[in-house]
Amino acid sequence: MVQLSILTGKQAGNRTIVRRFPFRVGRSPANQLQLDEEGVWENHLGIELANRVDLVVRAGAGALLSVNQQPVVEAVLRNGDILSLGSVKMQFWLAPTTQRSLKLREAVVWAFLVAVTFVQLALIYWLGAQ
Repeated sequence: MVQLSILTGKQAGNRTIVRRFPFRVGRSPANQLQLDEEGVWENHLGIELANRVDLVVRAGAGALLSVNQQPVVEAVLRNGDILSLGSVKMQFWLAPTTQRSLKLREAVVWAFLVAVTFVQLALIYWLGAQ
C-alpha cells in the first residue's frame, strides 16, 4: 500500500492510503482524492501501476506537475518523493505494513498435531493388544 501525506493547503497533515490503482487526484468529486485548492485542476494527476512493479504518476491534460521540484508529465515514483500540484505539496510514501493475526492458523496446526499424536498412540495401543 501507498500513502500520500498532504504537506500544504487546507488539508495539510491529512494522509490518504492508496489501495487500488489507478488513483486520481484533482478537484472533481469523481477522484479518489479531492483537493479544492488554487491551481489544482479537475483531473490533475493519476497514479498507476506499471510493469507490475513501478508506480507512475501522470499529469492530467494541461496540468502542471512537479516531482521533487522538477516539472514532469510522467515519472516513476520513489519512496519520499514530493509531488507539487498547484498550491499543494504531497509526499509519496510506502504505507506501514501490518501483519495479520496468525492465532487461528496456529491453533488449527496445534489441534492437528495433537489429533495425529492421539491417533498414533491409539494405533500403538491397538497393535500391542493383539
